[in-house]
Amino acid sequence: MLSQKLKHIVRLPFATNSYGTAGMLLLVVWEPKISFLSASALLRIVMLIEVVIAGSFMTAYIGYVHQYNSLNSQPDVLKSLYSPLQPSSSLEGLRYHDGRLSDQQMALLQYQRENIHFLCEEILRLQECLSKYERSNDGSTPQADLAHLLAARDQELRTLSAEMDQLQSELQLARSLIAERDVEILRVRNTNNQYTEENERLRAILGEWSTRAAKLERVLEYERMSNLDLQKRVVTLRNQLSEFSQQNQQH
Repeated sequence: MLSQKLKHIVRLPFATNSYGTAGMLLLVVWEPKISFLSASALLRIVMLIEVVIAGSFMTAYIGYVHQYNSLNSQPDVLKSLYSPLQPSSSLEGLRYHDGRLSDQQMALLQYQRENIHFLCEEILRLQECLSKYERSNDGSTPQADLAHLLAARDQELRTLSAEMDQLQSELQLARSLIAERDVEILRVRNTNNQYTEENERLRAILGEWSTRAAKLERVLEYERMSNLDLQKRVVTLRNQLSEFSQQNQQH
């Protein structure tokens, strides 16, 4: 893995810088005891060594990264063809343009890789049988049968490779659809939040108007009671005036 290779290299330039600084401090401290070279020349030598070593480590780091970035994005089928007896390697070290592989994608691609590995073994076995029949001088019919089988196996190998390519394109399409769905869900959530805020605002306005309506009802009730009281007083005054007018007429 690239991270395992670079984990130790990343620390080495900083360690080189630290050791170089420590060495220069020691040279400054031991300057009175050093007589074969001047202190400035020794400091230049230490700094030069420090720069060379740090540059070597940085060059190695950049080389590993460049090598990793220049890897082919598809599994190496030819390697399996030339080494069919080796166990099928996992797809952990391969690099794809669309990022990390999920567990299901890894399982599907590993299944296709194992099928290709099995077909490669069959092709090599048939090639060995074909070569044996070609060395023999008897009968051309077995050679024709083996050639037909070899062509069929080659066609199956190409079909599986095409299926792997189609599977990768479908995975990319599914990821793009999932990303679009996520954007749509986020938009719906934002709209829902806006509606919730508007609903809360309308509820606050409704509560305020309800409070005002209750106050107006109390005021109207008070005015109605006042009107009733005034009407009673007016009736009483009218009765008193009528009685007073009758008494005046009798006199």
